[in-house]
Amino acid sequence: MVGPISEAERDAGNRKIKLVLLAVVTATPPLIALQLDPSPVELLAAAGAGFGLGLVVVWYLGRLAAEFAGSGRRRPRR
Repeated sequence: MVGPISEAERDAGNRKIKLVLLAVVTATPPLIALQLDPSPVELLAAAGAGFGLGLVVVWYLGRLAAEFAGSGRRRPRR
């Protein structure tokens, strides 16, 4: 039988999920740009924009998940 996962295992799993999500969001704009035959600078710009967007998405989903998990870091409502 399988027991509950430890806090360290949960953190490692969450970190892997965040990295995969960041990689997918980062890779999407350059792959879309490849359809338009971009220059190397445009391709790099698309990758940079994708990375920035990925960071925002991972940050937002992390905050959203913390709210649903009922962590103690929640802000009081006004």
